[in-house]
Amino acid sequence: MSRNAKVLDRKVFYAGQVVFKEGDEGDRAYLIQDGEVQISKNTVRGPVILGNLGKGELFGEMALIDDQPRMATATVLGTTTCVVINRMTFNEKLQSADPFVRGLLNIFVRNIRNLSK
Repeated sequence: MSRNAKVLDRKVFYAGQVVFKEGDEGDRAYLIQDGEVQISKNTVRGPVILGNLGKGELFGEMALIDDQPRMATATVLGTTTCVVINRMTFNEKLQSADPFVRGLLNIFVRNIRNLSK
């Protein structure tokens, strides 16, 4: 393995385990390698399930893009393995992207946050 190769950090979560809660500071994103995660949000009417994510899907990235608190809670539905993407790795990848793409990502995240208020 080359000296520049990075080892990906993986974490196993178990059924019912909360990966992060709405309002938490976001310092990493997660790529689901195997398993399922439910994303939910607190509303005035109580918790609402926004959706379930599975293999190959990314979650927790919005907090890394705009440095705002988590806008939802992520709860594991069954044994789930995730690749953990820390802020430094995420920022390195984002900085190598086209400036137009970075701008679009910021607009998308801002729009999503505004829609979910």
